[in-house]
Amino acid sequence: MHEVVLRIEQPSACADATLGTETTIELWCNDHCDLLHVSGPMGKEALAHLEELVGVQELLVEGNERLAMTETCLKDRETDTIEAYLARHSCLLVPPLRYAKGEKWCRILALDSSNLTGLYRDLVDDFPVVVESKREISTVPGDRPLLTPETAIADLSPRQQEALVIAHEMGYYRIPRETTTAEIADEMEIERRTLEEHLRRAENKLVDGIIEFY
Repeated sequence: MHEVVLRIEQPSACADATLGTETTIELWCNDHCDLLHVSGPMGKEALAHLEELVGVQELLVEGNERLAMTETCLKDRETDTIEAYLARHSCLLVPPLRYAKGEKWCRILALDSSNLTGLYRDLVDDFPVVVESKREISTVPGDRPLLTPETAIADLSPRQQEALVIAHEMGYYRIPRETTTAEIADEMEIERRTLEEHLRRAENKLVDGIIEFY
């Protein structure tokens, strides 16, 4: 079995809602409705954009995180979906779909690598596509099917990723520490409290994602 992660600039309501922002959207389609995880400082505005199309019947909010169940399925409102391309090349989409910076992130499986090649060629005829990663899956542990760090760990917002990377590069996680949150905040040109909030949320997501599989 073969796996590829593609970034596709395919116009859609979710992609449009994240364009030019730090908002990310994860979507699980259930045919009759969708489950949306919206993260980022402009998540409220992004969700309001989607609510106009499909409605929201349930909503949980915690800080910049929003978990919503829609009233209808977004797929019914859009004509250019990834499913038609997948069916054409016998490929399987592994949910959730992820949207960030106006792009759709798709994790796709196929039994034969030639199917993925055909899918890619078909997509690039219509949209800009970037291959983010690819691998061959030769064994599948029974207790953790198709588990990768990307699927085990909750997605971080772009700002959380940036804060974590810069903190690591500046030696914040070394023993002893080689920098302070104030110095990292200066590097990112943000307030210290904002930086610390980004780090706390990123660390919580990473720990929760790892602990779940122990």
